[in-house]
Amino acid sequence: MKFHVLTFGCQMNAADSGWLGRSMAQLGWQEVPADEAQVFIVNTCSVRDKPEQKVYSLLGRLAAHLERDPAIFCAVGGCVAQQVGAGLWDRFPFVRLVFGTDGISQAPQALVRLAEEPQLRLSLLDFTQSYVERDPALPATAVSPRAFVNIMQGCDNFCTYCIVPHVRGRQKSRSSASVLAECRALAASGVKDITLLGQNVNSFGLDAGGDGMSFPQLLRAVAAMEGVSRLRFTTSHPKDLADDVIAAFGELPNLSPSLHLPVQSGSDAVLKRMGRKYTLAQYLSKVEALYGARPELSLSTDFIVGFPGETEADFRASLELIRTARFETSFSFLYSDRPGVASAKMEPKVPDDIKSWRLAELQALQNDQQQAMLNELAGSMAQVLVEGPGARRDSEEPAWKGRDEAGRVVNFAAAPSAHDLTGRIVPVRIIQAKKHSLWGEQSS
Repeated sequence: MKFHVLTFGCQMNAADSGWLGRSMAQLGWQEVPADEAQVFIVNTCSVRDKPEQKVYSLLGRLAAHLERDPAIFCAVGGCVAQQVGAGLWDRFPFVRLVFGTDGISQAPQALVRLAEEPQLRLSLLDFTQSYVERDPALPATAVSPRAFVNIMQGCDNFCTYCIVPHVRGRQKSRSSASVLAECRALAASGVKDITLLGQNVNSFGLDAGGDGMSFPQLLRAVAAMEGVSRLRFTTSHPKDLADDVIAAFGELPNLSPSLHLPVQSGSDAVLKRMGRKYTLAQYLSKVEALYGARPELSLSTDFIVGFPGETEADFRASLELIRTARFETSFSFLYSDRPGVASAKMEPKVPDDIKSWRLAELQALQNDQQQAMLNELAGSMAQVLVEGPGARRDSEEPAWKGRDEAGRVVNFAAAPSAHDLTGRIVPVRIIQAKKHSLWGEQSS
């Protein structure tokens, strides 16, 4: 069978989609472009209303493929599948498999069965009590120098706006032995850059599935592995960012000088209504400690704009936080009610036009600050992990694309004698800051 995977949402979804693709290939299926596919696998996100609506729009477009071949069918997984469940069958009859975030481990075998039984439909929507381990289906030789490793599933925080605990379930940590074995296998296959993934990685091991290894211990164990040149993790809840993890930024040379630390708002009043369980002062004290441990740290964050009851003063506090915390990047979104969460009942709602104006102002400030910070890197040296061919400038000279130590995208001109640089770490002198990326030249 020929299949095509489409992915919405977070890095955990991207990692799950990669696993699905590898697993189906091991079962003899072939991953192909969309116009050749007999089976579509759609991995979905419902953290906000907009990505959920994109899923429905995509499924509507996929219906046209039935005109090419009535035997074509679709599997829908991830958060929208968990949220809507078998209701997807009523709206989209060609959807024959819905699988939730805990059901993904059974999805490959379910797809094989569906291909053999054309009249069958299946749902895999039950939550499990513990993390279900699965064969990582890793190739002997890495196809990319970067890889993502899920270390947990679900979340216990229940922030008032967040649907994640409802669609991904309660927190379930993987066994540390399984995580470490996967990381060793990746390093042995040629992966140099590993990102540990979870809804709240800092609470790894603190649930019933924990086996005694804490996140700081796990971080140091992976960092000590031969072949792991770079290590990063996401996402962190500020209330759980431990002093041991902060200290690791100053002690582990291969721990990337970058951190995503979602704040959501710069107002204590809004943070309290969000159920974030920290104050602005507490957040800033951790930011100060992080910069103290690693002065060159590249810090990113998330903002929700227009949370119920957000005043103009609350919003201005978020703008001021961008400057104070020196965020290099931020991901900002308009608040939207999600089904079943506490904030859906909160009043007053911020009008849509005001939310849009505020979001535009916040993003403009962040873009200006990011550009200024990237401009400061001109003339500096970077160690770039090359991912493949990059965007050329005004010549036919070979160009390559990779990421520096902090994960910034760097396109650079290669030395005239350079051959394939993919997977290598090469010195690059930064010449110019572009929009959201850097341009440089390979240094001898």
